Amino acid sequence: NSETDMNNRFQAQLNARLALDKMRREVHCASVATPTGVSSSVTITLPSYCKTGSGSITWCTRSNGTNRYALYRVVGTTCTGGVMWADYLVPTSSATACSGALCIFNYTAQSTASLAKLGVDFPVNVKPSKTVELYELQDDIVLRNSTRS
Repeated sequence: NSETDMNNRFQAQLNARLALDKMRREVHCASVATPTGVSSSVTITLPSYCKTGSGSITWCTRSNGTNRYALYRVVGTTCTGGVMWADYLVPTSSATACSGALCIFNYTAQSTASLAKLGVDFPVNVKPSKTVELYELQDDIVLRNSTRS
């Protein structure tokens, strides 16, 4: 049981790291994102020269059980279909459940002083009842192709 538990935690954490890596590459190449503020999804616009694709890409969370959410990457502007990149995301004090999804994104638009920035928080826990096993990935990713306004 311990070995299975450890393997499940390792796999969930690895998938979250891979999702963050993929998202980081796309966000660095993106020119704009929506919506501003805290949300359960973010849609980025990728120029044609981005290696991972072009056009609108939506990263979003959807419920995948009781207090369990999954992260999806969808081509387009809605959170339907797509490919699941991470599972076992759970609500925490910094990442709260909001209307059937998990708010893990915090987008700040560009200003005269700085480029646009997307904050992400991936709280991963295969057994949410054991809060000590929480693994949390957090990052602030700058949209390098945004312009200071």
